[in-house]
Amino acid sequence: MSTITATSGKAAGMTKDERFVILASSLGTVFEWYDFYLFGSLASVIGAQFFGVIDPATNQPMFNQATRDIFALLAFAAGFIVRPFGAIVFGRVGDIVGRKYTFLVTILIMGLSTFIVGILPNAATIGIAAPIILIGLRLLQGLALGGEYGGAATYVAEHAPMGKRGYYTSFIQTTATLGLFLSLLVILFTRTALGEPEFARWGWRIPFLVSVLLLGISVWIRLRLNESPVFQKMKDEGKASKAPLTESFANWSNAKIVLIALIGGVMGQGVVWYTGQFYALFFMQSILKVDGYTANLLIAWSLLLGTGFFIVFGALSDKIGRKPIILAGCLIAALTFFPIFKMITSNANPALEKAIESVKVEVVADAKGCGDLFNPVGTRVFSAPCDTARAYLAQQSVKYSTSYGAAGSGVKVVVNGKDVAYTDAKTSNPAVLAAVQAAGYPKAGDAQIVKMAHPFDIFKPQVAAIIGLLFVLVLFVTMVYGPIAAMLVELFPTKIRYTSMSLPYHIGNGWFGGLLPATSFAIVASTGDIYAGLWYPIIFASITAVVGFFFLPETKDVDITK
Repeated sequence: MSTITATSGKAAGMTKDERFVILASSLGTVFEWYDFYLFGSLASVIGAQFFGVIDPATNQPMFNQATRDIFALLAFAAGFIVRPFGAIVFGRVGDIVGRKYTFLVTILIMGLSTFIVGILPNAATIGIAAPIILIGLRLLQGLALGGEYGGAATYVAEHAPMGKRGYYTSFIQTTATLGLFLSLLVILFTRTALGEPEFARWGWRIPFLVSVLLLGISVWIRLRLNESPVFQKMKDEGKASKAPLTESFANWSNAKIVLIALIGGVMGQGVVWYTGQFYALFFMQSILKVDGYTANLLIAWSLLLGTGFFIVFGALSDKIGRKPIILAGCLIAALTFFPIFKMITSNANPALEKAIESVKVEVVADAKGCGDLFNPVGTRVFSAPCDTARAYLAQQSVKYSTSYGAAGSGVKVVVNGKDVAYTDAKTSNPAVLAAVQAAGYPKAGDAQIVKMAHPFDIFKPQVAAIIGLLFVLVLFVTMVYGPIAAMLVELFPTKIRYTSMSLPYHIGNGWFGGLLPATSFAIVASTGDIYAGLWYPIIFASITAVVGFFFLPETKDVDITK
């Protein structure tokens, strides 16, 4: 098999070889993101399959549906938590051995881990071993992705001519969204072909099994690549780093840039990205009660319309700079998240919006019996009636407030001034549910909740309006994410570039971004306000806008061959 010879970083335009470099790097990264995002897209199904462990003493599930969903989200988040460690491990290898070798290893780990999930027996078959193995595979995926992105971004940037790095690397930036889009398409196609009962029973495995074909294509293409010319030249001259971790993080002059890149750039980018793509999906499904088929289609259409803007903003950053576009995206997002999500509610579930504004629900109890409901890991078990009442209302997307009665008083739920008999039940409370629905909260499957009958059912005013709002969120994502790869590559010298850029990227996206859905939902549950979870991305995006304005350097004219 012949190899493709990389072109010089000084080439005047995009040659055939450079186009192949971008295609090979991007295509492999698309497939890695596809593998990674299957967990998020199938959180509820995975929760039922792998966390529905039966308690042998009672022959009942050990965890209720809400807790299973949280565990599934945490399995999703586990891959994000270990991404910085993958960045350290594979970043070091990439700076010592080379870019090409490293991202061949990462894609093999990712692809094989995903395929094994597709054949892994569920909890009903092998018990507690199922979720343990699943989380282990998820951790391997996170480690692999921690090494993949930095390698692909660095590899493409080191092939790009001066003045076009933002444009060239923006193709890598499309891969995360394209990977999500591909995962949604495969899931929607499989769901439609098999029907929801069969999909939930066994069809969910098909998207995972398909990954082995994508793995084969990716490896075949990447084997045809040569090493990055910038790295190869440095290695031939004997200037490669022998201790990239020490030079990256123990040397304050470089470690300071790592911190600025994280706090003044990637942290805000990460929360804006995961709010626009993931939290919006979970918000529609879990809070607005939009069915999974419709919610996935709405997100898929917004991604289809918005993905091209990664390249638009990447190319624009070559002309006006990386910094103004990234920081503007963070600031605009922070200022508009509340009104945009309120408009999504207004269009997706108008009865819920009206009820939130007009129905007053209070939980009245002795203050000593009311605890803190913040539970992002889903492992706490609430037993006090005050806590179970509030948790139940939050699960039903009911906005509530807490008032404190006399010491030793019982718990009561007050709906528009009328007391409702409260039965201490963690999962079902018919009297409370009937009362809030009678006051105006919508029932499950309410006719006003947005619903798409087929993928091209997009011309209804209700559907079109939601896609438009989601498109705006995706536009924010493209602003902050389109130029970020070029900026990170340009901040660090060649000999420690892979290591130095990978760590802040994966802390910002893996920790601040990846933990956003579970944390934001925990904030919603603990406050009784369906919009309160938005404070998480708003605060961190605002910090990035301020820190980045004062400390983040502009990098578009930096010579990266040194």
